[in-house]
Amino acid sequence: MFRITDLLLPLDHPPEALGEAICTRLGIAADALEHFSVARRGNDARKKSAIKLVYSVDVTVTGEAALLTRLAGDPHVRPTPDTAYRMPVRAPEDYSGTRPVVIGAGPCGLLAALVLAQMGFKPIIIERGKAVRERTKDTWGLWRRGELNPESNAQFGEGGAGTFSDGKLYSRIKDPRHLGRKVLTEFVKAGAPEEILTEAHPHIGTFRLVTMVISMRETIEALGGEYRFGTRVDDFDIAVAPDGSRKVQGLHLSTGDYLPAQQVILAVGHSARDTFHKVHDRGIYIEAKPFALGLRIEHPQSWIDKARFGASAGNKILGPAAYSLSHKASNGRTVYSFCMCPGGRVVAATSEEGRVVTNGMSQYSRAEFNANSGLVVDISPERDFPGGPLAGIAYQRHWESLAYVAGGSNYHAPGQKLGDFLAGTTSAEFGTVTPSYEPGVHLTDLSQCLPEFAISAMREALPVFGRQLPGYDHADVVLTGVETRTSSPVRITRGRDCQSLNTAGLYPAGEGAGYAGGILSAAVDGIKVAEALALKMVGS
Repeated sequence: MFRITDLLLPLDHPPEALGEAICTRLGIAADALEHFSVARRGNDARKKSAIKLVYSVDVTVTGEAALLTRLAGDPHVRPTPDTAYRMPVRAPEDYSGTRPVVIGAGPCGLLAALVLAQMGFKPIIIERGKAVRERTKDTWGLWRRGELNPESNAQFGEGGAGTFSDGKLYSRIKDPRHLGRKVLTEFVKAGAPEEILTEAHPHIGTFRLVTMVISMRETIEALGGEYRFGTRVDDFDIAVAPDGSRKVQGLHLSTGDYLPAQQVILAVGHSARDTFHKVHDRGIYIEAKPFALGLRIEHPQSWIDKARFGASAGNKILGPAAYSLSHKASNGRTVYSFCMCPGGRVVAATSEEGRVVTNGMSQYSRAEFNANSGLVVDISPERDFPGGPLAGIAYQRHWESLAYVAGGSNYHAPGQKLGDFLAGTTSAEFGTVTPSYEPGVHLTDLSQCLPEFAISAMREALPVFGRQLPGYDHADVVLTGVETRTSSPVRITRGRDCQSLNTAGLYPAGEGAGYAGGILSAAVDGIKVAEALALKMVGS
């Protein structure tokens, strides 16, 4: 079997056309094609009048060896990669060591716990929030009634922040061992649609993520894993040897319990600010890192479909259109789209009282009226918050607090029409675009909610994006503030063995530790760290 990549066909091609295209591409007769399967399907919409589907297919043919020799110089014909996952180690049958602990049940912690359980190590999973169905009720409590539960919300709880997002399952990470395939395969086992294994830009959506997370928890528990919900890690017990070396030996929990722990995966997500403070207090290496902040921008999905797909807008194969935009502003800042959610909604994503944070979310169908995306500006510790490892947290909180006041101090988000934003005038009423954020949007002047350099850069970028994507800078488009949780403001530094640089037994992991960005990359990092921990536990 071998793989053909970059096989282009018209958007509405008949089913038999793919097999015919394979034969033409390989220069073989139809009866020589024994079998083929789609490995990946995407689209090329750069020419709206001639949109193409782009396939990668795995093929079996008669006389394969001779054909591969003939096509040896073709970069689009190569052996099918081996994507099977192989555990690097398994727990001995008589293993009696301490059980590994995973702090956090988001994508990183979930996959770390699953792999550890499959290896036979029976992990303990500590999650400050609630199980996902109860957590969903609390999250809707903020959206519908303006009632925030600081321990159970869009950031905290089983499934992590990715549960209330678009559920995107693609990333730009290097993945030579195809660990992303392991993640997607486990998701399909847990109830995700099989299409995620072949689509170039797969996603799941919130409702399906909820049921998947429950199924994966049940698998972990059946393998001997143990969950403790509503349990926050309040402190780390670090043993310091006479030579100054340090290692973790236990955890102080919010329940009042002490949990002995010598191997701990720290997968708390990008909003666990109290945990970051405790990490710093205990002398665990932590440093500030760049992130981005800005607003949410919201258009009718039909506008984006037409701008991207032209006459093919609405085609079921293409689905709702997405976009990716970037502009280097004259003040040196880069403005770019972030976490674009086709057919979704803007959601309240704060985890702290007296602050407003926005994010985007979609269901699997992506069938809601609006499209939304982050419109964000890059920032860095050196030039924007040079006050030490935790300065980025204070920086985020500052703008989130201003947004809370600008929105009316009731968890409504401050908003503004794009035309008024560009003109620097306060919006008085909505136009043709209706915002989706709940519990509500209060029209105001968003320049009071972000630093001047960000406002200036976005005002420069919006007309540029409008030329690239017609209608993007329409005057009635709605901007909602603020988007601050684009990624973790810290990195909990680790070595090549995935352990903290100065605290043995502690394995910082995922987005919160600064090593991932999104569901798939966080889950892949969880697998890597779980493998490193398991190898350490058996002395390999």
